[in-house]
Amino acid sequence: MKIGIYFCNCGSNIADKISSAAVIEAARSFPDQPFVNILDFICSEDGRLRFEESLKSEQPDRVVVAACSPRDHEATFRRCMTAAGMNPYLLQMVNIREQVAWVTEDPQVATDKAIRAIRGAVGRVRLQQPLERKQLEVCPDALVIGAGPAGMKAALSLAEAGRSVVLVERTPFIGGLPVRFEELFPALECAPCMLEPLMGDLLHGDCAGRIELMTMAELVEVTGFYGNFIAKIRQKPRQVSLHDCIGCGECAAACPATTMNGFNSSASERKAIDFAFAGVLPNAPFLLEGVCVRSKGEDCRACKDACPMGADVINLEEVETVVERRIGSIILATGAGLYDAAHVPGMGLGSLPDVYDALQFERMLSSTGPTSGEIMTANGSAPASVAIIHCVGSLDEDHNPYCSGICCQYAFKFNHLISAKLPDTIITHYHRELTVPGKEAHTLFQQAVQNTNTCLKRYERITDLAVSLADDGRLQVSAHGELEPADLVILCPAVIPAAGADSLSALLDVSRDSSGFFRELHGRLDAAQSTIKGVYLAGACQGPMDIQKAMLAGMASVGHTLAGLQPGRIIEIEPITAEVDETRCAGCRLCISVCPYHAITFDTEQNRSRVNAVLCHGCGTCVTACPAGAINGHHFTNAQIMAEIEGVLK
Repeated sequence: MKIGIYFCNCGSNIADKISSAAVIEAARSFPDQPFVNILDFICSEDGRLRFEESLKSEQPDRVVVAACSPRDHEATFRRCMTAAGMNPYLLQMVNIREQVAWVTEDPQVATDKAIRAIRGAVGRVRLQQPLERKQLEVCPDALVIGAGPAGMKAALSLAEAGRSVVLVERTPFIGGLPVRFEELFPALECAPCMLEPLMGDLLHGDCAGRIELMTMAELVEVTGFYGNFIAKIRQKPRQVSLHDCIGCGECAAACPATTMNGFNSSASERKAIDFAFAGVLPNAPFLLEGVCVRSKGEDCRACKDACPMGADVINLEEVETVVERRIGSIILATGAGLYDAAHVPGMGLGSLPDVYDALQFERMLSSTGPTSGEIMTANGSAPASVAIIHCVGSLDEDHNPYCSGICCQYAFKFNHLISAKLPDTIITHYHRELTVPGKEAHTLFQQAVQNTNTCLKRYERITDLAVSLADDGRLQVSAHGELEPADLVILCPAVIPAAGADSLSALLDVSRDSSGFFRELHGRLDAAQSTIKGVYLAGACQGPMDIQKAMLAGMASVGHTLAGLQPGRIIEIEPITAEVDETRCAGCRLCISVCPYHAITFDTEQNRSRVNAVLCHGCGTCVTACPAGAINGHHFTNAQIMAEIEGVLK
């Protein structure tokens, strides 16, 4: 067998530590006595050309390239082999730059290590077999998870480009958190008014037919890879037809069961069948089965009988289903939530009256909220003094070490709205740092600073503050030993990942950063892509951000999807996969339980496992787990690996 070793000097990166002459001398004792070709920069245009010319003239049966990391240029050299008429999988690379030259001071030791590594590669490459890539047509459609601003923008943009989109939202409505607000910083635009055209287009626009909206749904399983994912989605029963319901609310009026409305921050009641909140889209109620008296054994049909549109609109027998969709890419737009300020000692959330977090206060400010937009204390009076505490759970190693970036801006928005509704109210901001970036954010800040009824006080740590009840029953804030009365306290908690981010991360194998947000492929150069090819990130699921940045992130993910998955495009499937030797398989199914890509199924008739080569990523987990040794990994067989080890140790 004729084997060629191509040794790259890489300028001085390798040549200063590893002697090419010693490699040539040592190669004479290697199996099959391979020839050695020395190149200065094999990855350069001239180096690649010389490499291809040598392959064509020498016509080796196998090739070893001793150069840099395979991660850098293995694909480059495989293309060169293809251009020279050779199978690209008859190549073995040896990393003698990062793993030898850069980490070994003594040139003699470095040369010896390089020779051993090259000898191992020669022993391995002799056993490598030609492999052929499979071709598969991609699916250009997309799955968008989360129907907040970023998710809606992404779904509508893809639909406008002619793609079919499955939009999955775990709540009964679209719009995310902002649709529950009244005004948005910095320009105090009406959030529902601003988002309504986008939501209207998504539900009823020209491209709405390409968008399959699934509310009260969640992703439960994904198999496949970029361009060809199979997604299983659990659809929870709404018990109300979105197509036939006219949103009259007669069913809610007739319902005898009530509970607290979680979508209104539990500040008001709702019926068992009711709207999430006033003005919600889709404009249809949904049934909370655990609250409905039917769950307690009673035979109630009050909602169904009250519906003026007929008996088919409300289906009390509807059950949970799991649907399957084929898509080419996945966009995560799951948004963010607020840190539970009850975890911060001394703030009084949940234990003291008139202490609210930011979302609860947003609902109080909203005209569709529990007080119809009136700012009032628990006893129904207007507060004479309000304390706004910034950085609750932010910039704190005991809670969240990062700055959420948007809290100061909405705090000064609160300042403006309180002053507009209650001009004589005294407002005190307790802040650790102030963050008001951007060309418009300073406006609300300046209004607060110039307001004679507004005072800003800085604290060092959240433990310097404490909210308590005074003897007269009013709230008071203790700061550095000083007591300030407050009729109402607003907490500005840290922005954290939305509920369910951990389960989605495990399901899709998308990694998360130390703060729990989905990790970008590169935080600055490639922030729209996740660490998994074909899974993109949009909006606050990757970090705290405002609506503007979330929309831009949504469009960036759309750009990747449209550019990469064009109708009719063919992608090549890597042939480095696992294969079951059916004569040795005992049918224990251990391989199925360990496969992270769900690429292995069980043939009950033959009592054997089978690997779907299209889904397999060649990770080798099943190979090592099989107790019978019945699974082989193409390009990484036991014989190849042992030959490489023997060559290194010889």
